[in-house]
Amino acid sequence: MTNENRNPLAYAPIPGLMVKFAVPSIVAMLVGALYNIVDQLFIGQAIGPLGNAATNIAFPLSTMCISLALMFGIGGASCFNLSLGRGEKEKAPYFAGNSYSMLAISGIVLAVITLIFLDPMLRFFGSPENVMPYARDYVSITAIGFPFLIITGGGGHLIRADGSPQMTMICNITGAVINTILDALFVMVFGWGMAGAAIATVIGQICSSALIFSYLFRYKTVKLEKKHFIIKKEYTLKAASIGMASFINQIAMMIVIIVMNNSLNYYGSLSEYGAETALACVGIVMKVNQILFSVVIGIGQGSQPIESFNYGAKNYKRVKDAFLVAVAAGIGISLIACIFFQTIPDKILSVFGNADEKYFEFGAKFFRIFLFFTFLNSLQPIVSTFFTSIGKPVRGIILSLSRQIVFFLPVLVVLPAFMGMDGILFTGPLCDFLSAMVAIFMAAAELKNMRRLEKENG
Repeated sequence: MTNENRNPLAYAPIPGLMVKFAVPSIVAMLVGALYNIVDQLFIGQAIGPLGNAATNIAFPLSTMCISLALMFGIGGASCFNLSLGRGEKEKAPYFAGNSYSMLAISGIVLAVITLIFLDPMLRFFGSPENVMPYARDYVSITAIGFPFLIITGGGGHLIRADGSPQMTMICNITGAVINTILDALFVMVFGWGMAGAAIATVIGQICSSALIFSYLFRYKTVKLEKKHFIIKKEYTLKAASIGMASFINQIAMMIVIIVMNNSLNYYGSLSEYGAETALACVGIVMKVNQILFSVVIGIGQGSQPIESFNYGAKNYKRVKDAFLVAVAAGIGISLIACIFFQTIPDKILSVFGNADEKYFEFGAKFFRIFLFFTFLNSLQPIVSTFFTSIGKPVRGIILSLSRQIVFFLPVLVVLPAFMGMDGILFTGPLCDFLSAMVAIFMAAAELKNMRRLEKENG
């Protein structure tokens, strides 16, 4: 069979494929992160630290949306590509269609639950009373956009799996540009405050999801029909099981954020900085770090179609090559970010508005200590995506849980009890180092197994 009649994933140079798939994935992930960052920028300038603290309180719900988008988006995309790689073209459209349906359903359910239990949720997330009105105004509106956010996030993976990563990028960029323009108009010009930022976000998400929906009728590798969107347990559960590692990773992250917010509220009120300052600063630091992780996760997701297709086709050398290119790129980008975090944290903080000296003192300290091993932490999402891509979600789940639940939560509870606020800061580098060692061990074992399979298959 000539190359013209083969899928490029089977023969095209790995670096070129990584650029083709990773760059749009990175842009898509960055745009998702920028939804929160843009709101934070305008809210910080117009409202100040209380507004920034409110967006940090709301952050677990955004993480929940991402978790659902990844479960059915990455899970469906991996199953889609694995089916194509095995030559099971009749099954592939069912994985795509069922995943789209589950994205929409899960978004609606989450929105309804959030609106019904809004105040108890915000208090559970660690909101001080003086932050509650701002958080309530923001989340009561952004919750309406949850279905659109989840469809956009998950649908982008399914479009990329069809070989159209540029379309994923266009969908996300369109929403982000609209959100940014409307944020400036609603918050800075009209003076609508938290509500204005939330309305701008939802409108941007609706526009992005509309573009995702339009692509359903233009799939290239398969044709999606009405029957493919009717929920079938065998396809939905398989996609969910493959995407479970990414889902659990985000859920674990959400739990960590909630515990951290409550810890910051408690230990911050006992410190010289105060709870509101601690919450506002950490919210900014974590969202800036999310920009880095958007790049790293985008690199991992860019390797997913290559890894999935070639693993299904038993071309293990190409699977290994794609993985190692992703690891090298992730560590390189993370090292650059780490240098910025260590050298100019005060300048990064100043972008999000002015505050008193204690605000900048705590923010710079948090950047330098908490994110000290950021470059090692980049291994975890890339290795986890690797296991998901080759159809081994349990290993991805174990890796996802190792940092957030096995290491991070116990340390986050114990260290502050002895060290106060400093205990929260030192939790980050300690857990980043431990989880990186686990990722290296698990990846090395799988690569050794692939070398064995490669020899067996000649």
